[in-house]
Amino acid sequence: MASNRPAPTAPFVPSQRQPETFGYGGYRTDEGPWEEWNPTEESLAPVRGRHRVAKQRGGGLARSSTVLGVGVIAAVGAGGMASANTGKPPVSISLPDLPSSVDSLLGEDGGHQAVQTALSSVTTTTATDADDSSSDAGEALRSRIIAQAEQQQTQLDVKATAKAVAAADKAVSDAETKAEQTAAAKAADAKEQAQAAEKRQAEQKRLAALAKQYTRPVVSYTITGTFGQAGSMWASGYHTGLDFAAPTGTLIKAVHSGTVTEAGWAGSYGYRTILTLDDGTELWFCHQSSIGVKVGQKVATGDVIGRIGATGNVTGPHLHLEVHPGGQATGIDPMTWLRGKGLNP
Repeated sequence: MASNRPAPTAPFVPSQRQPETFGYGGYRTDEGPWEEWNPTEESLAPVRGRHRVAKQRGGGLARSSTVLGVGVIAAVGAGGMASANTGKPPVSISLPDLPSSVDSLLGEDGGHQAVQTALSSVTTTTATDADDSSSDAGEALRSRIIAQAEQQQTQLDVKATAKAVAAADKAVSDAETKAEQTAAAKAADAKEQAQAAEKRQAEQKRLAALAKQYTRPVVSYTITGTFGQAGSMWASGYHTGLDFAAPTGTLIKAVHSGTVTEAGWAGSYGYRTILTLDDGTELWFCHQSSIGVKVGQKVATGDVIGRIGATGNVTGPHLHLEVHPGGQATGIDPMTWLRGKGLNP
């Protein structure tokens, strides 16, 4: 602390005063001549007691303490504001100019400038830290969003790839199944055709063998009537046999080996011969002009049994042939039966 300034000079001369009686502010002659008192720091004895003021040692310590205190307050304030506003833009701290009393405390060696510099440094550091914190938080959020988007896109790509693979597998499977079905159908058709060919061959062999055992009743002829034809000329209303037209006297042969069970006149059938085969089938040879066998006679395939004529209910010479399986009264189509024996009338 600086020492007190000297007291101003008195505006009057003590020697020119008039003697006064003793009183407050008065002049006493018994005290001797009056002199001006200018107390100094060295002339004053320290005051002892309750109101003692400690002597400050040097101005540097006071100024340093003041700077430190102001800096700590500014740092704490800035830190509190940064803590309270985490994630928000930093707020700059500005202080008004310090009063002259503070300047006097700081002295003339730049203490005030040091405080301002310290505060600016704290504010700048706090703002920089807040900017860095905000930037780091934004960058972390951006990175997390990008990572989530990439993860979702990856999942979608995986699903799309799996779907495409499944579709391709299904297409391949369907193609393979269709190819297998086609191949199976072709194989089945080929097998069926082969079986049919085998059956035809077997049937041809069977018919060829039967053809050696059976023969047509007439060698040269013309088919003039078939089984089932409707007409008034037949008593049943339809034709019951197969007609082989040929000139009178044409030879009639035994279709298959068998036994003669009937030979003679038969009304509307004219002269008729019945040949019973080993399986019980009866063959009727009707409208003959003459009969060449007797009842009970065994005949073989191709043996002559009579001649074509025009006896009975006829319109011209021909052989009327009927087939009665098992000797039944109603006959079947002779054309079908003959074809079944390998013959083609």
